[in-house]
Amino acid sequence: MTKADIIKDIQDRTNLNRDVIKIIIDSFMESVKENMSKGENIYLRGFGTFLLKERKEKKARIITKNETIIVPPHYKPFFKPAPEFLKSVKTNLIIKSN
Repeated sequence: MTKADIIKDIQDRTNLNRDVIKIIIDSFMESVKENMSKGENIYLRGFGTFLLKERKEKKARIITKNETIIVPPHYKPFFKPAPEFLKSVKTNLIIKSN
């Protein structure tokens, strides 16, 4: 599903203007990116959490050059779905597969 598909789905459910929906979705995504860049986690009750996980320094190899490099410590974003979200997905996927 793409962003355009999500916009169309929301438009079908709400009868809101497509341009308004696009602005809201773009603003949401920008807000998530900005706040996570500041080191904040995003909690959406009933949906899930956007988390930052710290990755420690490690050694890595560049095989083509046969050299070892040090990858500095850094953060990676992760999404952890809420229990209700997981249950809904598991239940719906089981029903569809039968």
